[in-house]
Amino acid sequence: MTLPALLFSLIFSYLPLAGITMAFQDFNPIKGIFGSEFIGLRNFEFFFRGRDWFTVTFNTVFLNLLFIGFGTLLSITLAIMLSELGKSLFVRGMQSIMILPNFISWPIVGLFSVAFLTADTGTLDGLMKWLGISDAYMESSIWPVILLFFSLWKGAGFGAIVYLAAIAGIDRGLYEAAKIDGASRLQCIFRITLPMLKSTIIMLFLLALGGIFSGTLDMVYSLVGDNSFLFPTTDTIDTYVFRALRTQGSFGMSQAVALYQSIIGFILVVLSNQLVKKFDKDSSIF
Repeated sequence: MTLPALLFSLIFSYLPLAGITMAFQDFNPIKGIFGSEFIGLRNFEFFFRGRDWFTVTFNTVFLNLLFIGFGTLLSITLAIMLSELGKSLFVRGMQSIMILPNFISWPIVGLFSVAFLTADTGTLDGLMKWLGISDAYMESSIWPVILLFFSLWKGAGFGAIVYLAAIAGIDRGLYEAAKIDGASRLQCIFRITLPMLKSTIIMLFLLALGGIFSGTLDMVYSLVGDNSFLFPTTDTIDTYVFRALRTQGSFGMSQAVALYQSIIGFILVVLSNQLVKKFDKDSSIF
């Protein structure tokens, strides 16, 4: 029964680890991993000697913290609201509507954003002109908020379903006992629901923290593209490397940056888990 899962993990999770050696090679697809020249840390110099490595690293971390923080807050809020409404047909319909954006690819979302933000013909442009504001969304400073909006629209619904499933597993007897004691709905949320969700929240946060150095290339590139005016606040590690690879085409450089992202992400997860373990061992993931 477990053989298919083991084979899947072996083929797609463990065998690709051999590709780490590409980070230290002048990789040639014809020669392969074992025949390519070893060049040490030269591939890492491409990224760290550039002028923008700190900016793109900061943008990557900052944007991901926005997505994780506000995404978690909105998902929990939606899940609690739906759970309080019961199991009506309306709630089931809302669940379907909320989860639908998760299945829309980022390139399609990018087309929506073009129709929404395009100058002169975009919906937002018309609204802003009506309010007497002109092209404020073309300022790079506003784009973290725009990216956050699309991230929440696409992902918060799916997150809410996950938390809603966790809420469904809470013993209903706790709520009945609280009502007998005169507790209000708000008190039940803060004294029962949220404390019982603590382990789920921490676990999902720690797992998300492992990808905090990943720049969500599909989202940022689909929404921003090659608009250099927006790079100061939207250019991430992944988009920076993607643009460089289109001109240089080095597999080793991309692998070097991916290794850098993975190592830092792994360290953050381990340190955060150890911190959580000191306060609550049951909430840690390992």
